[in-house]
Amino acid sequence: MQNKGAILSFAILLAAVCLYQLSFTWKSQQIKKDAVEYAQGNPDLEYQYLDSMAGEVVYNFLGLKKFTYKDVRELEMNLGLDLKGGMNVTLQVEVKDIIRAMSNNSSDETFNRALALASERQKNSQEDYLTLFGNAFEELDPNAKLASIFNTLELRDRVTFNSTNAEVLSVIRKETDAAISNAFNIIRTRIDRFGVAQPNIQQLQNRSRILVELPGVKDQNRVRTLLQGTANLEFWETYENSEVYPYLMQANEKIKELEVVAKESASKEVTEGATAETEKAEADTAGEESSLLAEMEAEAETDTTAGIDNLADFKNQYPLFAVLNPSTDQTGQLFPGPSVGIAAAKDTSKVGAYLRMPQVRNLFPRDMIFKWTAKSVDEAGMYYRLIALKVTTRDGKAPLDGDVITDARQDYDQRGTTPEVSMQMNAEGAKIWQRMTKENINKSIAIVLDGYVRSFPTVNGEIPGGRSSITGLESVEEAKDLANVLKSGKMPAPAHIIQEEIVGPSLGREAIRSGFISFAIAFVLVLAYMLFFYSKNAGLAANIALLANMFFIIGILASLGAVLTLPGIAGIVLTIGMSVDANVLIYERVQEELRSGKGVKLAITDGYKNAYSAIIDGQVTTLLTGIVLYLFGSGPIKGFATTLIIGILTSLFSAIFITRLIFEGYLKRGGRILFTSTMTDSWLRNTKIKFLEKRKIAYIISGALIVLSIGSLATRGLNYGIDFKGGRTYVVKFDEPVQVADVQASLTDVFESAPEVKIFGENNTVKITTDYRIDDNTEDVDNEVEALLMKGLQDGGFIGQDVTLEQFTDDYQQSSQKVGPTISDDIRKDSGIAIGFSLIIIFLYILVRFRNWQFGLGAVAALAHDSLIVLGIFSMLHGLLPFSLEIDQAFIAAILTVVGYSINDTVVVFDRIREVLGLHPKRRVEDNTDEALNSTLRRTFSTSLSTFVVLLAIFLFGGASIRGFTFALLVGVVVGTYSSIFVATPIAYDTRNRIAKVVAKRKK
Repeated sequence: MQNKGAILSFAILLAAVCLYQLSFTWKSQQIKKDAVEYAQGNPDLEYQYLDSMAGEVVYNFLGLKKFTYKDVRELEMNLGLDLKGGMNVTLQVEVKDIIRAMSNNSSDETFNRALALASERQKNSQEDYLTLFGNAFEELDPNAKLASIFNTLELRDRVTFNSTNAEVLSVIRKETDAAISNAFNIIRTRIDRFGVAQPNIQQLQNRSRILVELPGVKDQNRVRTLLQGTANLEFWETYENSEVYPYLMQANEKIKELEVVAKESASKEVTEGATAETEKAEADTAGEESSLLAEMEAEAETDTTAGIDNLADFKNQYPLFAVLNPSTDQTGQLFPGPSVGIAAAKDTSKVGAYLRMPQVRNLFPRDMIFKWTAKSVDEAGMYYRLIALKVTTRDGKAPLDGDVITDARQDYDQRGTTPEVSMQMNAEGAKIWQRMTKENINKSIAIVLDGYVRSFPTVNGEIPGGRSSITGLESVEEAKDLANVLKSGKMPAPAHIIQEEIVGPSLGREAIRSGFISFAIAFVLVLAYMLFFYSKNAGLAANIALLANMFFIIGILASLGAVLTLPGIAGIVLTIGMSVDANVLIYERVQEELRSGKGVKLAITDGYKNAYSAIIDGQVTTLLTGIVLYLFGSGPIKGFATTLIIGILTSLFSAIFITRLIFEGYLKRGGRILFTSTMTDSWLRNTKIKFLEKRKIAYIISGALIVLSIGSLATRGLNYGIDFKGGRTYVVKFDEPVQVADVQASLTDVFESAPEVKIFGENNTVKITTDYRIDDNTEDVDNEVEALLMKGLQDGGFIGQDVTLEQFTDDYQQSSQKVGPTISDDIRKDSGIAIGFSLIIIFLYILVRFRNWQFGLGAVAALAHDSLIVLGIFSMLHGLLPFSLEIDQAFIAAILTVVGYSINDTVVVFDRIREVLGLHPKRRVEDNTDEALNSTLRRTFSTSLSTFVVLLAIFLFGGASIRGFTFALLVGVVVGTYSSIFVATPIAYDTRNRIAKVVAKRKK
């Protein structure tokens, strides 16, 4: 072997690098083990121990370089969320809000309709929001000018009244890009200060989307609040309760009058049977508010218990105070301060609707506005205060906002017991703050964050220096997070969670256990098979190469900072099966050379040389599908693709070079090398099967399977996962076995329709899927849906009534996933592109490599055949098997892996056909083809069996979360092996014959 020294040096250097990189993981695990022993089961003590070690030197590499625990932790092997637990969130910065803010909240009708239309179209479009907005604006009014809307004080130097719509859109695009970049930096700063080990924050291809991965995080509600809060901080002067109460009395009287009018109008409609025209006239007379009040009255009557006349009378006389309890004591004396009333959480929207009615709004001073408190009055979170704010600026904005904050930190009050946030302002802010406090001594100043009043302290005296604090916080964590977002800065626009995946730590531990069990079993089975089939000499060399391959894969993953996921482990295990293929090809070639009478040394040299073509062609086509998966996949699928790509490259090096070095070492020492065992020497050797004679039978079988698949796809369809249809899924584990129908019934009321409930693994674990409020982008919607899920399960008796939401998410909810409708549309598009693109590049590779389009056609036809049958089997069997057969991103990865495996098998067969045709050009093509198929039969059997056994181990022991994924691979290996022999080759043969006959006819 040429360049043996260089190859050996490279192998040693690669092993050293891998060992160096993996040493950080070993050291990190040592320290974590010490922390567990120190904490004795107390997670707070464990955190404190690790936190105290962050700056300590814990590793001195060969005396050359020292590493702190923080350094070691950053360099250790990254585990994905499915192995470690944590959150994976995709945020979308709302471009609509950026555009609206740039227009100074323009009330132009065409502008606002265009925004709404663009938002609706974005759900099913791949265009960016700004393009959709520009098209919608042009469509609604071709003569409308964006310049008249965006010729604001801030944009006046770039947008003139003569600017075209295209020019204005260009300016808007630059501004939105800058705002999105700012939002990304703010989120990154917040996460960095949050204190999560090895966070991953990326700006995705769609620039308004930001991916945030937080391994190990447990409090998802806290994270959602941290990521979605805009940190829009404002300081407002306030009205006193005594000043506002008379206006509230007037408002109550006005609302009562309007409701009487609404009732009379409704009664008149019923008694007189008004026509459509009359109804319209009455509606115009009563105003739009009448219908709103009628709806409110209906709700109020529903809430009122029948038969309680005094309560009904009170609601009729005091409609406003029935939902807003005035801030008075038991004697009717008004409380001091800006709080004007308390309302139940369910009534806050009704109070807001009352106060926004034009007839009511006109009763209040123009400079009076209202905001609800962020913190509830009671511990249960049922009641909230309404605060009266005073507008003191010409533009209606707060006189002081968060832009003046230069520093914010978590602190405690003067007694040192209650957490608060201390803030420092810049010079301009300090000046305004001093004036505000001077003018409002003995009055309150409200501190408003993201539209809710955080606190409204009473000013005791003028405050110079720009120092202030926010009180009324419930915990140290809340104070730290608030200080974090204030210090990071205000978001230019809200960021909403459009995709989310949460894996609980217990499920992560189970995934690690099941993943490594499947890995160990598959590895041992393959090692045993190679020793059994190829003797202790060649089998042992292959096993040493396989062990080196696994070491290289893990080491390179660690060196690249790649994340190891459960599908990634599946990719490594699959690589085990596929890397055997290179050794099998080499060994079968060496045996052929030995049978032709060559000596061992020459047989090894020629065997390796003759196997290179098939090995490279097969591995390159699989590598291409891995690259497609990496480019178009995301999250765990990208992890699978990463390990697959690395595994293919390292297996090539290990199988070709390491085994060759071992054999040369044997020969140098005068050892005897055997490439087959006595029991397997004659297995599938010298077969004379007439494959092409049986091709019509194969066509009938394949045709029947394809017809069945198409029929099932047309009638039963596919069980699409939320990746493709949008929605939320929750995996919940109960203390006892449950019935699916009972769980579904208990959740139907809270979710307003029956969710999909399936057993997930064991019979005490279910997977719940719902699309309830999936289009809702409000900040707290995810927490609210989780609370409803818990309530439904409590009402059904599946969990105790005393279980809190925190206990539910920690102890019962194993994982959750959310995919918004916009991102599911993108996933469908990317999946289609990935499959189509992989087929095209494989066809082109075969066309270039074999210079024969018939081979390319046969290969692609076989791939289409395999994909369609796997889809058909998933369609026919979903709902019948005790595990999920959902069509999701993992299934697309499985299909592409099947494509890679099948084409690998097909290319090996084609390569041998090409070789035999070259050796015997005068013999019949049919005979040459059959000889090639028979000569590769041992290789096909060994590779397919080893790969199937590996996948079977993953299927049985790899955990419920990837069972559907591995089932698709199992089916694909069987179908792919069959198609390479009975579909791809016959189609290439028949196409070639037809072309030859057509050419012969033309010559005649």
